[in-house]
Amino acid sequence: MDDKNFVKDLTKMDDNFTDWYTDVILKSELVDYAPVKGFMVIRPYGYALWENIQKVLDQKFKETGHKNAYFPLLIPESLLNKEKEHVAGFAPEVAWVTHGGDNELQERLCIRPTSETIICTMYAKWIKSHRDLPLLINQWANVVRWEKTTRPFLRTSEFLWQEGHTLHSTPEEGLEETLRMHKVYADFCEQYLAMPVIKGVKSAKERFAGADSTYTIEALMHDGKALQSGTSHYLGTHFSKAFDIKFQNKAGKEEYAYQTSWGMSTRVIGGIIMTHGDDRGLKLPPNIAPIQIVIVPIAQHKAGVLEKVAQLKIILSKKYSVEVDDREEYSTGYKFNHWELRGVPVRIEIGPKDIENNNCIIFRRDTLEKQTISLDNLEEHIEKLLVDIQDNMYKMAKENTEKHTFEARSLEEYLDIFKTKQGFVKMMWCGNEDCEDKIKELTASTIRCIPFDEEQLDTKCAICGKPSKHMVYTARQY
Repeated sequence: MDDKNFVKDLTKMDDNFTDWYTDVILKSELVDYAPVKGFMVIRPYGYALWENIQKVLDQKFKETGHKNAYFPLLIPESLLNKEKEHVAGFAPEVAWVTHGGDNELQERLCIRPTSETIICTMYAKWIKSHRDLPLLINQWANVVRWEKTTRPFLRTSEFLWQEGHTLHSTPEEGLEETLRMHKVYADFCEQYLAMPVIKGVKSAKERFAGADSTYTIEALMHDGKALQSGTSHYLGTHFSKAFDIKFQNKAGKEEYAYQTSWGMSTRVIGGIIMTHGDDRGLKLPPNIAPIQIVIVPIAQHKAGVLEKVAQLKIILSKKYSVEVDDREEYSTGYKFNHWELRGVPVRIEIGPKDIENNNCIIFRRDTLEKQTISLDNLEEHIEKLLVDIQDNMYKMAKENTEKHTFEARSLEEYLDIFKTKQGFVKMMWCGNEDCEDKIKELTASTIRCIPFDEEQLDTKCAICGKPSKHMVYTARQY
């Protein structure tokens, strides 16, 4: 096969970030387009990435006392209508099932856009006493939201996610759970995805439909747009009252349960791509990469090369995910391109001369640097190298976020920033939705969150000049 014709160049990130993203996800074989517009096929490499995300998060959920369950895909319209504010938030995106075979259904069935209503219906049956609380349940599932504009991973009509739904006997316990899971998400993004996040609470306008408060983590992508990467909602008794979820408290009195919900989806895969990728393709953090090390034999037809490669794989596979690329039909250059495009953190090259000298060449994807390493020190070096790559990727992403975070103290300054730059803009806000609407109208930006670590940039709202209530992060978003 002609390598030059098979391996196509990627669009340069800075020329057209959207086209670059599409090139990367298709050519790295993470995903492909499905026959139905807005739906995606997650290919094995992409699904392996999602499995690693699942594995880590699932362990963290279980460590915090949660158990997995599964609830139906279809929800009767009557259940959805029990919570009108919630329905209004999702109504434009709901997909409906109207027929079973050739027979028209007596009641339309909604394909879940989220599962609060069906889960609340079941919780109302299960919860009777304070002894039944807290109820800590998570489900791994798919949901459907009929989006008008779609892009794989970032916004698709069907996506995979987890959604936690918990019940508590006091509002303090409910809020504690909401914040606990918000921290789980933030730590996961920073420690495993090497993706720095801004932690805070959504404005009333931006919060989840039916929530008393929504806590979010917001990450800045390479192109300066924000990605909402995970949310945790304190629902109070909003849904409990709508679905009659009551329990008898310790005093023998009946009261409504306090509820939370929280979720993270395949959208974070898009976040990994856009936070770390470059003009060569993906760069995957070692802590989450499906393949952490690829070994490429050089002159593999020569005696002893493949045998040595097999030995190295056995040794390294005890701790790491290792792939050997011994395909005879492809050149060495093609193989390098193939694995760099897929973002594998470490490549080991070894040929006859290396074996003779008892060493190998190590290539690290994050910095594109090569180093000759003694085989005697290989295991120790790889262990330190993967930690260093993970830390360096976080550091580079953090520096990018800081470089593209600006401050505005007036509407004029705010507008000037968005004329020439993309990124987070910090400003003081009066708390009025009119100012929130104004920045969206003028710049297509929104308030991403009120951060936990608010700064006092000024005493006046940057938009209207009235006394400020909060410092906020704003940005254009995915």
